[in-house]
Amino acid sequence: MRRRSGQGGKTGTPDTGSVESVLDELYTTPPSDFVSRREEHAAAARTGGRKEDARLIHAARRPTLAAWAANLLARSQPEESRRFLELGQSLREAHRTLDAAGLRELSAQRRRIVTALSRQAAHLADEAGHRLSQGAQREVESTLRAVLADQEAADRWSGGRLEVALTPPSEFPSDASPAAPATPAREKPAPAPRKQPAGTGAGDELAERRRKRQEDLARAEQEAERAAEQLRDAQARQADAETLLRRTDGEHDRAREAVSAAEDELRTAREDLDRTGRERRDAEEAARTARKAVTGAEREARAAARRVDRLAARAGQRGTSD
Repeated sequence: MRRRSGQGGKTGTPDTGSVESVLDELYTTPPSDFVSRREEHAAAARTGGRKEDARLIHAARRPTLAAWAANLLARSQPEESRRFLELGQSLREAHRTLDAAGLRELSAQRRRIVTALSRQAAHLADEAGHRLSQGAQREVESTLRAVLADQEAADRWSGGRLEVALTPPSEFPSDASPAAPATPAREKPAPAPRKQPAGTGAGDELAERRRKRQEDLARAEQEAERAAEQLRDAQARQADAETLLRRTDGEHDRAREAVSAAEDELRTAREDLDRTGRERRDAEEAARTARKAVTGAEREARAAARRVDRLAARAGQRGTSD
């Protein structure tokens, strides 16, 4: 089965398509790359003037490793996923109608297929460079059992955008077959009233206490699972925040280095300005001195020219008289 494009951490130019296609890609992107990839898409949407798309993309929460593997399974194996969803529908229908024989057969399939698909999810994750721990693989199995037990869980998984692993409802039937409905007996004359055996009332009270303890335990387990999901969600948000913090720290460091370099350049430029200012003042003084020297030389040249003219005139007059 070929994988759809965008799985396993797609790189390159951010997708400028619809929000739906972006979210489909993000939830099959490995969790370690989720935040950076999400921000690339959000930035691309903002640059394109799609502010609402950018808001929706930025609101996407990073999935846990187990949820990502379950998403990868749903999107990478569409035919197997379809058959698995159909198995869940059949199981729920068999339990609703108390079909004992059908439930026995479907339960056997359920155990086999959940094991096979959870292994396949682990294999897909490993191919994408992220090996699932035993705990994460158990969460994948829990998600698959929830998909079989509950229609809402099936809808969420088939959408391929789980953020956390799913938990089967406590009332989901066990692998044991339901008790067959009692066959009505032929009507007989009502027997004569008998005295209630001694201790029956105490037995009923004990059974009621046990039933109440089971209900309390089921509620406690559900509350514990909800708390665990909230913890995983909080941990994912913390990881997002820490990733963003690391990125902004890097940007801050680069900006600080740029400011330091600019300050060095400014300091050098000011030194150059002071040096060239001194050189300009020296040049101005030299120019003034040179102008004075030129003016003096011009006066000397004019005076010498006048003397030459006078001497020449005298020499001419003397030659005429001779």
